[in-house]
Amino acid sequence: MNALIILCGLILAIVLIIFIRDFTQKKNSVIRNFPVMGHFRYILIKLGAPIRQYLIASNREELPFNRSQRNWIDNSADGDNNYEGFGTDKDLYNPGHVFINPKMFPYVPDEGHVNIKDPSFIPCAKVIGSHRNRKEPFRPYSVVNISAMSYGSLSANAHTALNKGAALVGCYHNTGEGGLSPYHQLGGDVVFHIGTGYYGCGITKDGKRYFDLEAFKKLALDKYSKVRAIEVKLSQGAKPGKGGVLPASKNTKEIAAIRGVEPHTDVLSPNHHTAFSNVREMVDFIEYLANETGLPVGIKSAVGDLGAWEELAEIMKQENKGPDFITIDGGEGGTGAAPPSFADHVALPLVFGFSEVYGVFQKAGVANNLVWGASGKLGFPSELLKIFAMGADFINVAREAMMAIGCIQAQECQTGHCPTGIATQSKRLQRGLDPEFKKLRFARYINTLRKETLQMTHACGYEHPCQIKMKDVDVSCGDNNRTVTLEHAYGYVKDEVEFESMNDVFECSYLGGLEKKENIMNRVKH
Repeated sequence: MNALIILCGLILAIVLIIFIRDFTQKKNSVIRNFPVMGHFRYILIKLGAPIRQYLIASNREELPFNRSQRNWIDNSADGDNNYEGFGTDKDLYNPGHVFINPKMFPYVPDEGHVNIKDPSFIPCAKVIGSHRNRKEPFRPYSVVNISAMSYGSLSANAHTALNKGAALVGCYHNTGEGGLSPYHQLGGDVVFHIGTGYYGCGITKDGKRYFDLEAFKKLALDKYSKVRAIEVKLSQGAKPGKGGVLPASKNTKEIAAIRGVEPHTDVLSPNHHTAFSNVREMVDFIEYLANETGLPVGIKSAVGDLGAWEELAEIMKQENKGPDFITIDGGEGGTGAAPPSFADHVALPLVFGFSEVYGVFQKAGVANNLVWGASGKLGFPSELLKIFAMGADFINVAREAMMAIGCIQAQECQTGHCPTGIATQSKRLQRGLDPEFKKLRFARYINTLRKETLQMTHACGYEHPCQIKMKDVDVSCGDNNRTVTLEHAYGYVKDEVEFESMNDVFECSYLGGLEKKENIMNRVKH
């Protein structure tokens, strides 16, 4: 009996020690939020691979991101070996599979090349706002950036980790439609996202939201602001034609103050702008913003009917007015909540939507007057190169960024009960996410993505991904083991992008990511 009591006491003591250790550590959000019990998740993960192999799904079958993709992000963020042994487990003959075509002789940087000093340096080949002579043009330091995710949708700790991580790697941080929060201003470049609710830059009148220029200037043009560009949201891939929803449970006093709304109420973004209602008015609004702020202005949209795009291209051709950049959001995207009817059926997937819109502007002869962005499951080297071959100049990542800071694809974003403290406003759950640790994970993921993308670019014989051509990428047809080039599949050849060299771009006075650039310069000196 005494032995049993001693044994039970010993077990309780061990559990208590594990509990204290789990509760105080900062490395793992799940274990910090759920001491002791959280370990069972990782036990099941260890057992998951052999179980899935025989009973459930393979590494390549899960959606929206399969186990192989999540492991690649996780290993990259941890700085671990992300290689595979014994060959790929992906069926290379499946329709839609992407093949990057290497050259017999790859590109080799010379001794003084900036990529020798920083093998992950890939800036945008174009300067946003230069074509229309904006007062404050902007060349993104990184071709990979953080997509529009608002404070409210994500937690303060999540945005803190992302912005501080962005500062480390030189990418920009899109605010999302919730407005500019303190957590977007911790070192990283910022793109101010103006949604239909004009949060942080609008007023409420007669139950409607209206844009307020002075409120916007007060935020975006503050002397300490790192806002480098403006993005006007028309729609997003998860729910195009439907406004966003911030549940009352997520609408804290702080978030409400930032957005200019009542706290603890459901915040429903309208599905339309009050500042404009057609293409002509939208162009006038864009020019108004650019003239009043000096900043480049772009638009973000999912793709469906092409009529408005054709009208916009014609105005730009005739008047040289309109957006400085266009970000195409794929219908497969979405970090927040969306009705399945919208997520499954409304708007084209990215590659279809991008090719259609790019083709419209190319036909009008103005495609190269724009800087093209894209978002929608692009946070992997092969997908990045594919969309660059189709005409993109930069990409934005959302869910991949979330996974880099600890997201486990629990798909609880809409509930406010995210177990990792990312998509929640619960103080208890947020505690599990330590921004200082997670910023390093995000930085390592971005660096790995850019480095491997650059390695694949060099294998194709090019210095920069913007030089990738549509003939350099094949896709599998699935019929008779055939593959076709992107050029053949989508029926166009992207316009050639002017590019001198990485070294010249590095010296560009409009290059963002100044803190990152200064760090590299110091490294070179010493």
